[in-house]
Amino acid sequence: MSTQAPLLRGLVALVIVAAVAALIVALTWRAAAPRIAENQRLLEQQQLAEVLPDVDFDNRLTEARLSLEGAAARTAGVDTAWIARRGIEPLGVILRAVAPDGYSGRIVLLLGVTQGGEVLGVRALEHRETPGLGDAIDIERSDWIRQFTGRSLDEPARADWTIRRDGGAFDGITGATITSRAVIRAVERALLYFEREGAALMHTPIPTDVDAPSDTSQSVEFSEPRP
Repeated sequence: MSTQAPLLRGLVALVIVAAVAALIVALTWRAAAPRIAENQRLLEQQQLAEVLPDVDFDNRLTEARLSLEGAAARTAGVDTAWIARRGIEPLGVILRAVAPDGYSGRIVLLLGVTQGGEVLGVRALEHRETPGLGDAIDIERSDWIRQFTGRSLDEPARADWTIRRDGGAFDGITGATITSRAVIRAVERALLYFEREGAALMHTPIPTDVDAPSDTSQSVEFSEPRP
């Protein structure tokens, strides 16, 4: 019994220390959570604004998020849209497009588009492409991704939406042909989606409930891809 008593006291002390430590961590996280959330919102706003250069919108893009659902969105590989507005007038849209066929897995892109379907900017948001090769899709690594700016489904022609070595209009990344093709196809699919659904998407009603939470994300569905 004399041997078990110190062991029991030690276990109790350990449990108390662990509980106090967990409480401190929880309180610290709770205190920091609003600041972390605001920093995340500002980072998202900055990333979104980068693909809409020179667009004079006045809404908070992070509060103009639409979740895209249905067959048309799945076929195009787009899952989210943000509508840039001035007042109630839509000026442009940002699409989150996923290329499933990158060299090392999926590549997530942000694509800014005008009402007329012209690309304003593209940025790689997430990927695991090879450092020193496929990671040239990052704007910090090279200007490769800037070649989409000003493009549309009519410029270049549909048949030219591929890399030059395949007879297309786009430069490929040296040593990263698979990555290049994947990004080009993803941008093209997103533009095709916008061509079919853009008018309805950009005129999705704005929530007017003043008591609604600040995240005004909505879901919109275009159930069937149109020819």
